[in-house]
Amino acid sequence: MATASVTFKSREDHRKQLELEEARKAGLAPAEVDEDGNEINPHIPQYMSSAPWYLNAEKPSLKHQRKWKSDPNYTKSWYDRGAKLFQANKYRKGACENCGAMTHDKKACMERPRSVGAKWTNVNIAPDEKVESFELDYDGKRDRWNGYDPSTYTRVIADYEARDEARKKYLKEQQLKKLEEKDTEKDDENAGSEDDEEDGLRIDEAKVDESAQMDFAKVEKRVRTTGGGSTGTVRNLRIREDTAKYLLNLDVNSAYYDPKTRSMREDPLPDADPNDKFYVGDNQNRLSGQALEFKQLNIHSWEAFEKGQDIHMQAAPSQAELLYKSFKIKKEMLKSEHKDKIMEKYGNAASEDTIPRELLLGQSEREIEYDRTGRIIKGQDVALPKSKYEEDVFINNHTTVWGSWWKDHQWGYKCCKQTIKNSYCTGLAGIEAAEASADLMKANMARKEAAEDVPVQHEEKRLATWGTDVPQDLVLDPKKLAESLKKEKARVRGKEEERDEKKRKYNVHFDDQVTVEDMEAYRMTKIHHDDPMRAFLK
Repeated sequence: MATASVTFKSREDHRKQLELEEARKAGLAPAEVDEDGNEINPHIPQYMSSAPWYLNAEKPSLKHQRKWKSDPNYTKSWYDRGAKLFQANKYRKGACENCGAMTHDKKACMERPRSVGAKWTNVNIAPDEKVESFELDYDGKRDRWNGYDPSTYTRVIADYEARDEARKKYLKEQQLKKLEEKDTEKDDENAGSEDDEEDGLRIDEAKVDESAQMDFAKVEKRVRTTGGGSTGTVRNLRIREDTAKYLLNLDVNSAYYDPKTRSMREDPLPDADPNDKFYVGDNQNRLSGQALEFKQLNIHSWEAFEKGQDIHMQAAPSQAELLYKSFKIKKEMLKSEHKDKIMEKYGNAASEDTIPRELLLGQSEREIEYDRTGRIIKGQDVALPKSKYEEDVFINNHTTVWGSWWKDHQWGYKCCKQTIKNSYCTGLAGIEAAEASADLMKANMARKEAAEDVPVQHEEKRLATWGTDVPQDLVLDPKKLAESLKKEKARVRGKEEERDEKKRKYNVHFDDQVTVEDMEAYRMTKIHHDDPMRAFLK
């Protein structure tokens, strides 16, 4: 596998080399060993295991894959901040014109600009800074904590501890002050009562140091620092005597426990007695306390944004909270107004007004019998509903309901005798106006009937040839009428030969004039479809 260099091999040697590699991969032959005695994995590809030709490697090895060009100049040290070197007594050529240091120029000087620089005064020459240059390796360049002094973090810890101590001291003082105020408010008569004794005990307990109380909730822990360490107080997440939440129910199908976040949302023991359980799942925390208030605040901001208000919970949380508080105040005001209206209309049963004795007792000697379902069988008449619609509802100034008046196959209002539904009531004036208009209409109709004349009856005119009127003194020739009848019958029966316009000679002329006799013959021989004797005319 890891051949040192490319050497010429015969076909037989190449075949044996391939068989040896296959045997090494299958585990039938021992693995190849490098010059240091380490085994070479036979599954490494050849392009990785074979060394380049310019290395002139005589034995198989994987050293060409390792970092063989290592720079000893790489370091993990850091700059010595604030270190000073030589401090001159007078100005030197090439130094900073402002402070006199040789390590920088006037443009890069970090001191306060002097009114007259050190170049001209030769006074207060600043010392030279320690300038260092490091050549860091790949990891050193990308280490964000390179050069950090851990001992500086002790000041942060001290600040937090001092803040906690001040807070605890302030809370103790406030608690003692409240308890003392309660003691002073009470009279001298109750000085020996049990309440005073309990308050005294509370004051004594408040004076006790916290280190003597609830020791199980604290543990002393030593924090390792460069300066030798400091002792701090770290609170436990739970009491050690309590059972872990993932051990409450060992059933695989029970509530899921996430080891990464240490959370168990569902109740591990849903069937157990609630009074005996101290843990009901993490969802209980999400549905109670400030989490529920925050959820309601989010819902209110979403609904307000959908209704057109410019509000966003993440962009302006203070504005959203103020709007939510104003919304709750208005909601409570509306509730109280609605409650006052209901109490004003129906009264308040919980008020101090005494209830009448008849209503309070509600007793009588009347016997009522019920069945198993609670229905009344005997002793009280069941009031049947008259209609499923609203009754005695008067609208538009009417004093009667719709359908209280009937005339000429139309329903209406009896108070104004109108037949238009949902119309405005006109009262007696409307009734008088309607009667006057009806009388006027009847008089007009009678006058119109009297003024009309009898229509002239026109006699039916007989149509002559081609739509002309038939005169009264029209006389038909019987001979011509008989000939016309023969021609018409022949034409109908199909005995007359059809005239061919192509075979007609030039001088031949047909008489196409229709006479009165021909027209009469056509009318006499015409078959009417509604004639019951039409079958005998052929």
